[in-house]
Amino acid sequence: MTDAEGREGTPRESYPRVWSWLLAPRDIAALAVFRMALGAIIAVSAVRFLTYGWVDVLFARPRFRFTYWGFGWLPALPSTWMPALFVALGVLGVLLMLGLFYRVTVALLFAVFAYVQLVDVTNYLNHYYLVSLLLGLLCFIPAHRAFSLDALREPALRSDWLPTWCTVLLRFQVAVVYVYAGLAKVTTDWLVHAQPLNIWLAARTGLPWVGPLLEQRWVAYAAAWGGMLFDTTIVLFLLWRRTRPFAYVVVLGFHTVTFVLFPIGMFPFIMVTAAMVFFEPSWPRRLLARLRRRPSETVASPTHGAVPAPSWRGRVALGAALVYAFLQVALPLRTHAYGGNVLWHEQGMRFSWRVMTREKNGSATFMVRDGVTGREWHVVPSQYLTRLQEREMAVQPDLILQLAHHIARDFEATTHHPVEVRADVRVSLNGRMSEPLVDPTVDLAKEEDGLGAKAWILPSPEGPPIHLRPTRTARAGGPGV
Repeated sequence: MTDAEGREGTPRESYPRVWSWLLAPRDIAALAVFRMALGAIIAVSAVRFLTYGWVDVLFARPRFRFTYWGFGWLPALPSTWMPALFVALGVLGVLLMLGLFYRVTVALLFAVFAYVQLVDVTNYLNHYYLVSLLLGLLCFIPAHRAFSLDALREPALRSDWLPTWCTVLLRFQVAVVYVYAGLAKVTTDWLVHAQPLNIWLAARTGLPWVGPLLEQRWVAYAAAWGGMLFDTTIVLFLLWRRTRPFAYVVVLGFHTVTFVLFPIGMFPFIMVTAAMVFFEPSWPRRLLARLRRRPSETVASPTHGAVPAPSWRGRVALGAALVYAFLQVALPLRTHAYGGNVLWHEQGMRFSWRVMTREKNGSATFMVRDGVTGREWHVVPSQYLTRLQEREMAVQPDLILQLAHHIARDFEATTHHPVEVRADVRVSLNGRMSEPLVDPTVDLAKEEDGLGAKAWILPSPEGPPIHLRPTRTARAGGPGV
């Protein structure tokens, strides 16, 4: 065999072997149940938004909206339309759960859910970003071929198996979330100072039964180290068949505790559901058999014989999956390109799975100077923003920049003169004393947002954060120092 023939021969032998494994049939039951659970969570979440008036707070009241870089073109629907959009989310969630009109349902659900997240950056949450990604993946996974109304309507559609790559892709996505969430906690603040957990737990000492326990500092350290170890290792235990049942019990316990202690909404339910993708493919059938006290059902996997070389469509699909996987691994790593403390400068913070890693509070005042007359004004953000928007803006430099540009346009439209906009922003990170976040001498009206490092963001404060000691005020449910 010549060298050229050797270089050709190896891929021909190895590539079909990988292809054969990716196309190997697996029981569809587990992913069908995952589909139903995800649809139910989306429907419940939509109902909560409508019931508690969050649609009005987040989408109707704001007079100004913050946009993601590169998505400023995305139009905002009239505020009167937003309740209807959440009603649509609820209906689509139910349809996904039932597996009715699946292809159209999941595509519409992904589009509407992604739009709700992208229309205002102040509403960004890691777990809703995860739901958007899972819905995007389901657009390519036929999880409606069993346990669905579609399968009842069209018997020819019904199938008891799916190719292995469907499970692999979903497991990969959930693994990325857990691993990066764990690595984000390998910091001095989290492991050495137990912050911000010390702050959060000190404010929860008024809880019945567990309140006195939360006063103990060692509890904050145990929670910090336990949370980091849980996130970084749980995927391995979920992947190993022998430890999977015990690992899932730990998942249930961990997320139950976080739900009780912290106001994090649907996050625990989403993660408990997402972890289901690590179960054995046929677990729902075995569970039903036990409940009916019948022998476990087995699904005969179809045989394919020799696996042919992948077609061009297959190569494109595999290439797209690899690109997707690369982006999911690379996006959280982009924070390291900026240097410094990402919890302070926030560059690359979003989409990096830094879940519950910082407590920031800030205040901002903008100074506007007329470039012709020299007249100056002090502008408070509440003139333009809701309380929620103001709280988020005051600690995130790109949002500070967006508001500065908006203020400049507003004053220029009134004075008909060019103006300069500077900002006095002071931020506290994980209980530290407030420090300036942006350079107050920089005219933010002339600065542009982008992927490059922002030189007008000041370095993060040095020194350790404070440690809170619970007081009677804290035990009553308020903050205590």
